[in-house]
Amino acid sequence: MKELIKLTAELKLRGFSERTIEAYTLHNRKFLEYIKKSLEKITEQEIKDYMAHLISINNTPRSLALKKASLKFFYDEVLKKDIVNFKTPKIPKTIPSVLTKEEIKSLINSAGSYKTKVIIQFLYSSGLRLSELTSLKVNDLELDEKIGWVRGGKGAKDRMFVLSNFIIDELKTYIKTLDKDETYLFPGKNNTLSSRNIQKIVENAAKKARIKKKVTPHKLRHSFATHLLEDGVDIRYIQSLLGHASIATTEIYTHVSKEKIKSIKNPLDTL
Repeated sequence: MKELIKLTAELKLRGFSERTIEAYTLHNRKFLEYIKKSLEKITEQEIKDYMAHLISINNTPRSLALKKASLKFFYDEVLKKDIVNFKTPKIPKTIPSVLTKEEIKSLINSAGSYKTKVIIQFLYSSGLRLSELTSLKVNDLELDEKIGWVRGGKGAKDRMFVLSNFIIDELKTYIKTLDKDETYLFPGKNNTLSSRNIQKIVENAAKKARIKKKVTPHKLRHSFATHLLEDGVDIRYIQSLLGHASIATTEIYTHVSKEKIKSIKNPLDTL
């Protein structure tokens, strides 16, 4: 639709990720298909009616928030109509579940191949987002310095992450198995492994390890952060490693750490 060309251009100019551009464009296209009106005639009430329709067909608060943000950016930021100012249901604050260190060991030991083992180890030891891992290039690693770089991560920012001594040894061996001119650290058929491919790698290892929890690449990121907190790492450093813009986002891990809570001395025991 020609109406959405302006939206796509503005998103690109502001440095939004390809994934966000796709989502915002998709949700605006669906709204226009639903409302069947020209942009000039669309009112706030019609957007409200559309959101109410989405609630009636059981869209989750998180899904509603994304769709509202997509519409607000287009109608208020791009078209300057200022018509998306209503409230929608709040996203419930859920505490993410994490894997124990024993479960992490079991997951790694259940990897299907050497490459998949390195991928799982890397996800856990770096705390990278899935999209950051698939974009990672061999040249983004500085093994002698024990660091790596996320280039153009969330918010279009570069971010440093630390490498464990163990994963450095694994990577030195693993990189030797790659073609000399290989660009991506974890190559696939189309330059790099797809997100879905890596998700399946983790799911299959979890199934083989008989872990009853739902295990995803993002759960390894949650586990990385929680285990750092349990080991006494300052939450501000964890914020930096995760690439969180706000410390409030990182503070969720203070509610996750069962080991920290279990280590608290009950006042009755100190009488």
